[in-house]
Amino acid sequence: MIRTRLSPRRPLAVLGAALLGLAGAVAVSAPASAHHTTISATSACDQLTGERVLTWTVENSEQDKAATLQQVTPNPKTDVTVAVDGAPAIPLEGTVVPDGGSVQAVQRVPGDTRSASLTIYALWKKNGKDHTDTGTADLTRDAPCAPAPRCVDLAKATYSHTFDGPKGTATVKLDGDLPLCGDGRQWFTLVSYFAPRPRFATPQYVHGTPASDWIGGTRTAIDLKVDLPDCNTQVDLIWGDTSQVIDPLTEDGKRYGNLKLGSPGAPGNRSHGPRGWYNGGGRSCTNPASLFTANCDGTVTVALSNDGSLSRYPVEFEVRGANGWSTKVTVEPGKANTDTVVPAANAGAVEVLVDGKALDKGTYSWQRPEDCPLPTVATKADCDTFTLTVANPKGGLPVKAELTYGGRTETRTVAPGRAEKVTFKAGRDEQATVVLPDLDLELEAVYAPERNCGGGGGGGAEPGLPVTGAAAGVMAAVAGALVTAGAVLFVVTRRRRIRFTA
Repeated sequence: MIRTRLSPRRPLAVLGAALLGLAGAVAVSAPASAHHTTISATSACDQLTGERVLTWTVENSEQDKAATLQQVTPNPKTDVTVAVDGAPAIPLEGTVVPDGGSVQAVQRVPGDTRSASLTIYALWKKNGKDHTDTGTADLTRDAPCAPAPRCVDLAKATYSHTFDGPKGTATVKLDGDLPLCGDGRQWFTLVSYFAPRPRFATPQYVHGTPASDWIGGTRTAIDLKVDLPDCNTQVDLIWGDTSQVIDPLTEDGKRYGNLKLGSPGAPGNRSHGPRGWYNGGGRSCTNPASLFTANCDGTVTVALSNDGSLSRYPVEFEVRGANGWSTKVTVEPGKANTDTVVPAANAGAVEVLVDGKALDKGTYSWQRPEDCPLPTVATKADCDTFTLTVANPKGGLPVKAELTYGGRTETRTVAPGRAEKVTFKAGRDEQATVVLPDLDLELEAVYAPERNCGGGGGGGAEPGLPVTGAAAGVMAAVAGALVTAGAVLFVVTRRRRIRFTA
C-alpha cells in the first residue's frame, strides 16, 4: 500500500497557499444499531500538486469499547493514511479507534474530483459487535484546484514603480516572489525632452540618450536615469524599449497615451505607482544673443543669433531704438541675422528684448568708430585772400566746421561726400583755426601766400623798396621755395568698438 504525506520541507509560503481551500461537504451515516462509526470530511487544495486533500474524521460511538477498523474502502481509490507525529504514516485500515475517541486520516484525490466517499467496516467484538458506515464529501461547491504557478506569464505580470521627474530617475519592480516565465523580457524606457514651455507644449525633441532596461529571468527590478536639459523639459516613463520613443513630439503627431506607467489604461496600468510623466523647467530652450556694431554714418548694426547646445526653437527678437523706433526679427535655431540696422536718429539708446525681457541690463549708445576717416582741411593763399576748404568723406555723418581767421569766424556744415570753402581777406595773421566740435578736433592752418607780397606782411601792407642785383636773385629763390598749397590731412585710425551681450 502507498503512503503519502506532505513534506514539511516545502516553502512555507507555498504550503500556506496549498492549505487554503474551502471546507468540503460533510456527510455522516446514520446507523440503526448502537455500535457505529461517524465519518465526516473536510477538503483543501494543495497548490503545489493541484490535488485535493481530504481529511477524514472517524469517531467511535462506544464509550467503553475500542473499535478496530477492519476494512476501509475509499472512493476514489487512493491511499487513506493516519499521520503520526515523528513517525511514518500508517494506513487507516487496521487502525484502532479508542473508546469514545476519534482518529483522523488524510486522502489525496485528483483536483477535479467532485465527490468522494469512505466506507468503513468496524469491529467491537469478534462475535456480532460490528458495523459498516459510509461518509461522503460533496466537492462541487469548492473552488477549482490547480497547481500554483512557479513563474509569472509575461502577458499577466504586474509591476510597481517609482518616478522622480525633476531628478530624471525611476525604478520598476516585478510584483510578487515569482520570476517571469521562460525567456520573457519586459522592457521599460525613461526619456527626457527639450520643451518650449514648463508645461506640456509642442514641439519637443529628445535630449541625450533615453535610459532603457528589461525585467526577466532572475532580474526582477531595474533602475533608470536620464540627463535633463538645463531648460524646460518633459520626462516620460514608458512601457517598452527605445523603439517606442517618439522624436519629435509634434502638435498633430503620435502620443504615448497609456504606454506611460501609471496611466489609467493598459498597459501602463499594469504598473502601480505615481504618474510616470513630468513637465517643468526654469528657462527657455534657446540661446539668444546680440552683437552691436556702430557704423561711421551714425547707424548701429545689430547681429542676432540663436545658436548653441540649447537652441531648439525659433526666437523672436525685438530691437528697440530711441524715439519709439522698434522692429521684430525671428531667428531659427542654429541661425543668425545681421540685417537689422538702427537708423542714426534712433541709435542713441538701443536694446534687444526676448519675451519682453532685455538681453542686457543696459542700453547701447552709438559712438563714433575709431577707424572712421576724418575730414580733410586744405588752404590756398595769395596776397589778397586766404581760402580754407573742409572736405567730408563719404559714408560718414555731416560735420560742423568753425573756421576763424583775422578775428572773423565762419561756420559751415559739411555733408558726407561734399566740401565747403570759406575765403577770408588776407591780413597780417599768419594762422587760421579750424574747429570740428562734433569730432572734438582743432586744427591750425598757416597763411603762406604763393608769392612775396612785400613789406613782410600779407595783403594791405606797405610795399617795400625794390630789391636788385644779386640779393634780388637770392630773395626770388627763397620766395619760390615758400610757395605752398597748404593741404593738411588728419586721419586717425582706431579699433571699432564692439559689445556682445547674451
